[in-house]
Order: sequence, then structure tokens, then C-alpha cells
Amino acid sequence: MTHPTASERGPMSGQSATTRQPPTTSFRILGSVGPGLIVAGSIVGSGELIATTKTGAEAGFTLLWLIVLGCVVKVFAQIELGRYTLTSGKTTLQALDEVPGPRVSGRGNWLVWYWLVMWLASVSQQGGIVGGVGQALSISAPLTVQGRDANRLADEEQLLRFDQFAAEAADTNVDSEDFQARASRVAELRSEYESRYNNTSPHDVEIWAAIMAVATSLVLVWGRYGLIQSFSTVLVASFTLLTIVNVFLLQDEPSYRVSWSEIFSGLSFGLPEGVAGSTARPIVTALATFGIIGVGAAELIVYPYWCLEKGYGRFTGPNDGTPQWKERAAGWMRVMRVDAWGAMVVYTFATIAFYLMGAAVLHRIGLNPEKSDMVRTLAVMFVPVFSDWASTVFLFGAIAVLYSTFFVANASHARVFSDALRVMGVIDGSEATQQKWIRIFSGLFPLICLLIYVAFPSPAQLVLLSGVAQGIMLPMLAAAALYFRYYRIDDALRPGRLWDVMLWLSAFAMLITGGWTIVSQF
Repeated sequence: MTHPTASERGPMSGQSATTRQPPTTSFRILGSVGPGLIVAGSIVGSGELIATTKTGAEAGFTLLWLIVLGCVVKVFAQIELGRYTLTSGKTTLQALDEVPGPRVSGRGNWLVWYWLVMWLASVSQQGGIVGGVGQALSISAPLTVQGRDANRLADEEQLLRFDQFAAEAADTNVDSEDFQARASRVAELRSEYESRYNNTSPHDVEIWAAIMAVATSLVLVWGRYGLIQSFSTVLVASFTLLTIVNVFLLQDEPSYRVSWSEIFSGLSFGLPEGVAGSTARPIVTALATFGIIGVGAAELIVYPYWCLEKGYGRFTGPNDGTPQWKERAAGWMRVMRVDAWGAMVVYTFATIAFYLMGAAVLHRIGLNPEKSDMVRTLAVMFVPVFSDWASTVFLFGAIAVLYSTFFVANASHARVFSDALRVMGVIDGSEATQQKWIRIFSGLFPLICLLIYVAFPSPAQLVLLSGVAQGIMLPMLAAAALYFRYYRIDDALRPGRLWDVMLWLSAFAMLITGGWTIVSQF
């Protein structure tokens, strides 16, 4: 392969700094990870908290195998894309622009232009996320009297549904005096609310979403890599631990216990059966979920940017063909692999936990997280364990992971979109210009996400829309990863046969998912 010159390496690779020898001990290698943790901060939110639990609520345990596969299989393509970025210093879009195929007037090839389509859907996804944050905050801290009354009514309706399931599970009479009294009280509250507010919805969600969007704009304009990595890591770690604890404690609740037979059935590559009278489409939801859980197409693209910002490309240095460069490149590749696989372990545990909660609680009760009741419905997953504290516990976690996703995704979008303008020839490729546009988009994108949510206040559907767009792009990225593996790799970093087999399996799974997504949707 040809060795790129320093001028050909991307402006984000920071060629002004010197190279650095890679760490060799386990402790120092772990101290050098970071990009994967940022990506995990984006993953454990929209994909895991919303899309994964929605899949579990619709399909039960049947599609657990697809969820696990979605977390693991795409990491091979992720590392392959990262390998080319680390050795060439080029950003993902610069690399994708080199893949053979049609070009549009010299301003980017077909992959870059489809990325733009996917980016539009991803921004819609973040509109759903900021709406979810607004929902969580409006439940925990309503800002208006109507908001407090709406919360009271919704809480009573959820408890009534929960009591009905508990009675049916215990084979007791739902026509008991206590149950009928609660049902009557809920009916009275509903009638009083509709009469007082003319059946309108409070604006607490929109107000909170606006506050968080503006705050995010300000922080991202002035924030840097270290802040983003630390902030996302703390938020994700706290709720991931809480979620796993909740799943384990569910085993003490007979009605919601997850049996080994249910787990094994979920790993048996089966497909769910349709439910008569239900509008749920579990296969379609699952495929959309597959596109965004684990490293979805958006994370596959953004991961090399964070690797460059962390310094992996700068520390490796330009490929001059010397043994010293080959040694540095191999060492920093080892660090990147630890970073990618370590992050995979974190978000896979979180994903499985969310799916099991959706299947064990929401599916059994018959609840599906949708529209303005999405966050409140998701909170039901914590009721069997935490009872009266469920809403408080869940809302803390929901705010943490949803906001982490919103925060990291907007930071990522600012970097990739500014790079897209450079690849398409809209702006020049200087470091100063790049940084200027990153700051502009960091402040602008959260506000655009807010406007999308206000116009289309259905968080779960906005998230799944992005899942479909990302699912379609997965086979394109798989093809790009194979292209880099066989046509752009340096001989010193050529992987073994087992890696090639797994990369091909990864590409095949991504192709099947993309094709199935297109067929099921269109």
C-alpha cells in the first residue's frame, strides 16, 4: 500500500504533536482507553433503554439472541475501520470517500451522501432523546400545576394496570371491592382532569427539553475531550450497575422471575409470533433495534473520530515504513482493541439487562413504551423490586443515560458533520476552520434536536426511525471495512485467518440486517 504523507492525513489527527510509544503493561493500556467509553455513553440510552426494552416488551424473550448478536458482531467492523484511521490518520468520512463507487459532482461518493441521509435520521433520534429527558424531568419535577395533575392521573392509571396484572397472575378476582374502588377513583380523576384542562396536555416536557438543550449547547461549545469522556463514563456506569442489580433482584419476585428455560429459549434463534389484535410489529422493532444497539452505524462512523481526538493516530505518526513505525502502530492497535472490546462488555451487559426487564415485566403486563407515556411506562420495570421508590430510582437512571446519549451524540455529530463539509469541499481543510465549525455545530445541533421533538413528540418512533436508517447503512460499512482490510492495510498490521473469518461473518450479519430492514419497511 502507499504511505500517506503528513499533508494527506486528516486535520483532526493533530500532526503538530510528537509520536508516543504505546503502553505495554495491562495497567497502562487500561489507562489509555477512552473512545470506547464515550461511544458507550452514546449507546446506553436510545438503543438500550428505549429500543431494546421496547423489543422485549413486544417480543418477550424470543429475540434475546438477536440482541446479543447485535452487540457483539459489529465490533469486528468497528476495529477494522479504526485500524485504517489509526494507520492513515484519516477520518471515517475521508476513508469512506476512497471506497470505489459513484460520486456526486466531485463532492463525495455514494457512501458519504448516504451518511448524510442517515445523519438526518440520527438527528431525529436525538430529538426523541431530548424528549425522553424532558419526560423524565417533568415526571420527577413538574413545573406547572397541570403537570402535577397529569402526573397524578398517569401514576394512578399505571398502578391500576399493575394491580390488574398482579391479581390475574395470582389468580384472584379483579372484581374485588378494593380493585373496583381504585378503578372508580381513576375514572373520577380522568373526568376531573379532562374537565379542568379541556383534555389538553401540559407543556412541562417541552419546557424541560428546552432547558436541557440550551444547557447542552453551552457546555459543548466550551467542552473538550476530557470532559466528554469523564461525564459520559460516570453517567453510564451508574445506571448500568443499577439496571443489573434490578434484574438480579427480580429473581425474588415469582411473577417476574426470569427462568433459565426462558433465557435458553431466547437464545435459540426463534422468531416471535404475532399477537391477535395487537399493532406491535416485534420483528420490525427488533431489526430497527439491531441497527442502533451496540455499535450502530452512527457509532461505527464516529468511533475513529474519538480515536483521533484521543491521540491514537497522532501517537502512531505518519507511516514512513520504518520498523519503529510498525512497532508503534501494532502497540496502539492493541490499545484500540482493548478499548473497543472492553466497551462492548459494558454495553452488552446493559443491553441484556434492559431486554430482560422489558420481557419479564412490560411484556407480561402488556405495556409498550410509546409516545408521551414512554418514560413512565419504562419506569414500571422497576416497580416489582423498588415499589414506591421505583419512579425515583428509574428517573435518576433515565435522566443519566438519556442525557448522556444526547450529550455525546451531539458532540459526535458536530465533529462528523464539520468533517463532511470538508470532504464535500464546502469548507477548507485547515485545523482552525475545522475547530470553528465544530464549536458552531456543537451549539446548534442540540437546538435543532429540540425543534424536531416539538414538531414530532414521539420519542420511541423517532429513535426507531434512526434505527432503520442505520440498519440500511450497516452493509455499506461492512463493505467498506472489507475494502480497507484487503486493499488499504499495511502488511505489518495484517490480521490472521481467524480475524478474517469473524470479519466476514460480521459483514454477512450486517448485510442480512440491512436487507431485512429494507424488505420489512419498504
